[in-house]
Amino acid sequence: MRTAGAPIKAILYDLDGTLVDNFGAIHRSIVHAQQALGLPPSTYEKVRTAVGGGIELTLTRLVGAEMAPKALPHFQEFFPTVMLEELHPLPGAAWILENLHIRGLRQALLTNKHGESARAIIAHLGWDKRLELVLGASDTPWRKPQREFGLHAVKKLGVNPAETIMIGDSPFDLDAATNAGLRGLAVATGSHTRDQLLAHQPPPEGVFDNLQELGAAAFGLKP
Repeated sequence: MRTAGAPIKAILYDLDGTLVDNFGAIHRSIVHAQQALGLPPSTYEKVRTAVGGGIELTLTRLVGAEMAPKALPHFQEFFPTVMLEELHPLPGAAWILENLHIRGLRQALLTNKHGESARAIIAHLGWDKRLELVLGASDTPWRKPQREFGLHAVKKLGVNPAETIMIGDSPFDLDAATNAGLRGLAVATGSHTRDQLLAHQPPPEGVFDNLQELGAAAFGLKP
């Protein structure tokens, strides 16, 4: 499918599960926090399925609302030490960023990962030359799926919501798109399956197995 409607001028990407796999570092850091508090460690799969909405919400899902604020400082202290060790660009990430940059599209990152960590990851991968804006948790008063977060991003890029597509891997990304009047596409490369994303209401314009499939179908990119 090619995207329909107003000409697309900008793309907003999620980070974890969309452009990169950083789940190993997140898992190690959560286990570190749990062990510091004498809590049983969560499995990798349990952490992966709990990710979404920001680390505070992820910790709440895993250790409960009472313990999450106590676990957060331990996570924040440990995560930067392993963040880049357990960082893997997802297949097609560099390819789609490069090709859409060549087309002249504005590209930005909109993530619930803390902004400082997100910018460190993007700089480490050399993607800061393609992503002209990186907005994360703590950069503004808002987070996905709050309407204001998406609108703030498109305003910073100087485009309109109808000219912008949000690409993500979770219901938070799809809700962020809907709330801000953006168009939403999803990839099943993160915490949610293709069926879960297809069942989301309102449904996304498209759900794809990976970024290569999305790039070919939505933008006519060639491998």
